[in-house]
Amino acid sequence: MSLVRRSGFGDILSLRQAMDRLFEESFVNPRTWQFGDEQLVPMDVYASDDEVVVQAILPGVKPEEVEITVEGTTLSISGETTVTNDGKDGSMLLQEIRRGRFIRTLGLPAGLQPDEATATFEDGVLTLRIPKAEQLRPRQIKITTEQAQSEQAPSAGDGQHARPTPVQAK
Repeated sequence: MSLVRRSGFGDILSLRQAMDRLFEESFVNPRTWQFGDEQLVPMDVYASDDEVVVQAILPGVKPEEVEITVEGTTLSISGETTVTNDGKDGSMLLQEIRRGRFIRTLGLPAGLQPDEATATFEDGVLTLRIPKAEQLRPRQIKITTEQAQSEQAPSAGDGQHARPTPVQAK
């Protein structure tokens, strides 16, 4: 029987590497965040003058596997992907593609019209367009000057519009 001496330095180094990897996966690379068995769906959300647009990346998902619901001001996109290769052909060497249930819930601004929303699905990208209510759409207000107001105001006696008197340069 041989006696093998190990230094603790190698164990500390591997522990540090494990902690670095945990930190990187948790905070630096949030795409790997997962809550329980449900995984997050990466999204972009932006607003134009007329609508709010939500784009969700769903690679390998079929449109019929996706459920979109709006309840009040909460949008939920959920579904489930199935395992296409469960390793029966051989042993799994690397598995990074996440399968199973997915869900993403986010708050929307008030005043949208979800009944008139449209959804398209192309190349693994879900695009949801939710129009804004008419009262939320921006309005342009024209600025009037005192001169323009005086041109529109009627004169005191004849009911005609008052004309400004020209100013002569000296």
